Amino acid sequence: MANDERIRVLVAVDGSDPALEAVRYVGLNVPGDRLEVVVFHVMTKIPESFWDLEKEPAFHYKIANIGEWESQQERLIEAFMAKARSALADLGVPEGAVTTRIEARKEGIARDILAESRGGYAAVVVGRMGLSQLKDLVMGSVAGKLIGKLVHIPIWVVSGSRHAPRMLLSVDTSEEALRTVDHVGAMVGAGGPFEITLFHAIRGLNVFLQGFGDSYMLSHDQDWIQRVDRELEHAEEEVLEVFEKAKQRLVGAGVPPERVRQKIVKGVASRAGAIVDEAESGGHDTIVVGRRGLSRIQEFFMGRVSSKVLQLARAQTVWVVS
Repeated sequence: MANDERIRVLVAVDGSDPALEAVRYVGLNVPGDRLEVVVFHVMTKIPESFWDLEKEPAFHYKIANIGEWESQQERLIEAFMAKARSALADLGVPEGAVTTRIEARKEGIARDILAESRGGYAAVVVGRMGLSQLKDLVMGSVAGKLIGKLVHIPIWVVSGSRHAPRMLLSVDTSEEALRTVDHVGAMVGAGGPFEITLFHAIRGLNVFLQGFGDSYMLSHDQDWIQRVDRELEHAEEEVLEVFEKAKQRLVGAGVPPERVRQKIVKGVASRAGAIVDEAESGGHDTIVVGRRGLSRIQEFFMGRVSSKVLQLARAQTVWVVS
């Protein structure tokens, strides 16, 4: 994406405070002069818990004041949309770059958001959790469904109101890694606030051996252990090469070179745990991971980490990039 192109972002909201934080996060971190944001809400006709009952005539008499309930939900979400517009305006996003849309539910909240996401967006943004005044619209469960199904577009899961401009960008040696870097560059490159740390964690041989004890050391050839050590060293060299490519791409997208750092940690028990630990200790409120990725070191050492990071990083915003 060229730096002069508009960045079209879909923010799926449920009217909750976490949803408003997701809106603010976009306004804070994507250059306002390049941003086009659609704040999108799927309106249910009746509360989620009664959705199936709507089809049963025998239960109709038990569902009182549906029209009043619907009118209340419309007022609440319209008030939320006004807050969202105001928040984005305060953050420098031009009024003409903001669209608010309230759509009647068709197939289901997650499925309707998924269908909308195919409309030329660069990312979908949701709040991690949110049980709002709009009863039964639990964005947490919707976010979980979207994470599993949004394989064609990155999803950003926004947590809390801490939005420090420090990003931990997890990189491995897979082809997907540089696509993840390109997404970051496209979204925040020219004019974005982030200081970016390129990060990689290596699960060392010592972690494997700890699970078997000294008997494993005595019963296996030291040459084999040395070969594994050399393979791990080679993996680190490969990661450093990817770091250099990643930095070049970020700088090419407009990120000042002094804002790009790099860090490798070795001998970790869990790559996902190491990513979250580094984010917390380094003050990184945004973590970026690829949806999938395997290094040339086998999956035993690398693993699939995106779902684990999402589970562990309760205080950080997580971008999962396809």
